[in-house]
Amino acid sequence: MDRFNFFKNEIIQISSEIVDLFEAAEFATGFSEKNFNGWKKTCENIQKRLPDEIMRVAAVGPIKSGKSTFVNTLFHGDYLKRGAGVVTSIVTRIRRGSMLRATLFFKSWDEVNQEIDQALTFFPLLIKNSGYETFDIRRTSDRKHLAEVLQSLSSDQLITQATRNGNSVILSSYLKGYDRVEGIVSSDGGKRIYEGHPFSEHRNFSGDEVLAVYLKDIQLEISTTTIEENIEIADCQGSDSSNPLHLAMIQDYLLLANMLVYVISSRTGLRQADIRFLSMIRKMGIMDNTMFVVNCDFSEHETLEGMIALVAKIRDEVSILKPDPELFAFSSLFDLFRAQETSGDLSERDRKRFEQWVAEKDLINFSNREKERFEAVFKKKITSERYTLLLRNHLERLGIISTGVLQWTKLNQEIIEGDEQSAGRILKDIHKNQEKMNRIKSMIRNTLDGCVNRLKSELRNDIDAFFENRSGGIVPEITDFIKKYTIHVEQYKEVLETKGFTETLYAIYQEFKHSLDNMMAEKINPAIIGFIKSEERKIVSIFDSVAQPFDGMVVDALAGYEKTLGHYDIKMVQNLEEKTGSPDIESIKRLTGLQIPTAFAVMRYSARVKTEAVLRLGFYKILNAFKKIFKKSIREKEDDVYQAIKDGIRCMKRETEISILFHFKNYRENIKFQYLFKLIETTSSYYFEALLSRFQAYNTDLVELTQLIDEKRIDKERVFKILRDTEAKSFDIYKRIDKINRTLTEISDSV
Repeated sequence: MDRFNFFKNEIIQISSEIVDLFEAAEFATGFSEKNFNGWKKTCENIQKRLPDEIMRVAAVGPIKSGKSTFVNTLFHGDYLKRGAGVVTSIVTRIRRGSMLRATLFFKSWDEVNQEIDQALTFFPLLIKNSGYETFDIRRTSDRKHLAEVLQSLSSDQLITQATRNGNSVILSSYLKGYDRVEGIVSSDGGKRIYEGHPFSEHRNFSGDEVLAVYLKDIQLEISTTTIEENIEIADCQGSDSSNPLHLAMIQDYLLLANMLVYVISSRTGLRQADIRFLSMIRKMGIMDNTMFVVNCDFSEHETLEGMIALVAKIRDEVSILKPDPELFAFSSLFDLFRAQETSGDLSERDRKRFEQWVAEKDLINFSNREKERFEAVFKKKITSERYTLLLRNHLERLGIISTGVLQWTKLNQEIIEGDEQSAGRILKDIHKNQEKMNRIKSMIRNTLDGCVNRLKSELRNDIDAFFENRSGGIVPEITDFIKKYTIHVEQYKEVLETKGFTETLYAIYQEFKHSLDNMMAEKINPAIIGFIKSEERKIVSIFDSVAQPFDGMVVDALAGYEKTLGHYDIKMVQNLEEKTGSPDIESIKRLTGLQIPTAFAVMRYSARVKTEAVLRLGFYKILNAFKKIFKKSIREKEDDVYQAIKDGIRCMKRETEISILFHFKNYRENIKFQYLFKLIETTSSYYFEALLSRFQAYNTDLVELTQLIDEKRIDKERVFKILRDTEAKSFDIYKRIDKINRTLTEISDSV
């Protein structure tokens, strides 16, 4: 068992023992402590949450960069389909498991039909005379009509900006794959599991776009010792998909990831697609968590010097976007072949390639050194992040609870041992200190409540300014793009002559919408995410500055309490000089279930822009003019037709702009009330609990015990023995927590 799992299980065991301790003490003594209920709930939450805490690492990069090969290398086996080149938005998540298992998660029928409906708006013939208001792929008549019209589409309608039209690919893929998934997909989505020997069959789905289009994502479990538990490695396909919606889905996973590994192919070097994607990562504010791997193809490099020169060039180019990048260069494919050679799984075809490379000693030695360097840094980062994010917060909570239990047992023992007069004196002294603590508690609460209101007001102004239509951070850029987007109507002459006026406008809108979606995915989404992360940092910074003065007040109150306890030979075990640390905002979000509104949601602006609505105004306005056109000369007809198209384009742009303004108004309010304002409140609660937890352990209610003694309803001798046993057990727990804490600190300091 690795050390992380040892500590994780130890923390879970400690939390369970504390709950048992509470219950045993309450049952045996016949009296309860008001803090116990809250402490029990905390312990139970730790037992429930800790096993599911995940450290996420995303492998990203353009298509054919070698992401899947790199991930395969991490697990020392060929588990993911390599070189598929399928442009999808699948995220394949890999974790350590007891056996080989692949779980495929499918979209629901509603999700499938919604995506088809979205794509259909770009193809009027698919809707015209179809006999349905909304498409349902489960209807035979709908599939038949879709197949017939897709067959009739011209090459102009199937190509957008020199690539396959993303919407036609979606429609075609859904149609072709339907028969093969009909029995798997359900109203709830459905899933399929391949265990043991059939494990590799999952690649039939991930490597075939007509099946992959039905997938949400894939989770693989691999029996391995190379990657520890509670770590998820994700192969993110689709970062340079021609469909901007796919990029938005990748962005959503990147927001969950704790670390990114960006893979660059040595065959291509840093491409324009890399620059765009890395610029997006930087705008999202997650570049600091990114490592770089140059995936070296030995077949492309004649000498080691040539390969090193290329790597140096890539490093210089990456440095423009991230100064002093952590960059490593090695051959993932050679490492994979070597692992397969050892296990006897290397195919004959790959063996020939492997045997050629074995002779390249210089390249291999360089690659080996770089791979070892990468593994050392990667392991340290994973270890540090994992221990800090997943263990330390829970351990700190248990430390506070164990301190509280110790204090409770000592004070109760002191009261039982003394006479009525001494018990009254203790109660009076303790009560005086507790009154002071309650005043501080009230001040903290009022101050934090005031901070919440001020922060909400400040962030409301920030959000409104960022989304402002004329001077904000994104909307002016979008409207400027729409207004300046140039459409050369002459290039649609052939479409106009063969398909007619309406079809030409649809083709123009399709091209325009594709360009706008790309701009939204590559520029607007990252800008929004970057803005939100900046506001998150502001929330923590302001609460830090507000909470700092209270640290001194808490220390003074505890010092007075320590002095009072000293009169009765009771020693405090808490470090008075301990400061309230800044919270990890991701931990707060994880504990409360808060998530940044998805990047995919930004792309749904077009849900309000049904193509018919965009075009009908322009169409009807020029319909009468069109009748007049045919009475004119051929030259005049051509000029007037082009003018009519330009009028339609103006209408199309105006309707799109109106829709976007409406969409971002709603999105702005969603970010405001459903995310950032809630984050302010949960962060305030964190600081309140963190400050109060420092003396919560000493806010013990001793009245109940005193009354029981006065009324002679307890056996003082028996209860005293139980309290002594409870003290011994709680002190043992305290020492175990302290030991783990010191070990975690040593691990973090060594990274």
